[in-house]
Amino acid sequence: MEELKQKLAEILEEETVEDQDKLEEFDYWDSLAILGIISMASENYKKTFKAADIRACATIGDLCKLILG
Repeated sequence: MEELKQKLAEILEEETVEDQDKLEEFDYWDSLAILGIISMASENYKKTFKAADIRACATIGDLCKLILG
């Protein structure tokens, strides 16, 4: 999970992220970040998501559960 959080932090251009961090509060939470997450999940976790799947997540923890689940 820590490796995933580091990848999410890189996409969101943050030093670190925590489970409870709200996605909408990140400066770089936009369509490009969503595409980056979709691409990262596909490459690293062999998971396929639609943008709506990612947008349905409210926090970093929600994203981690979606990707690792």
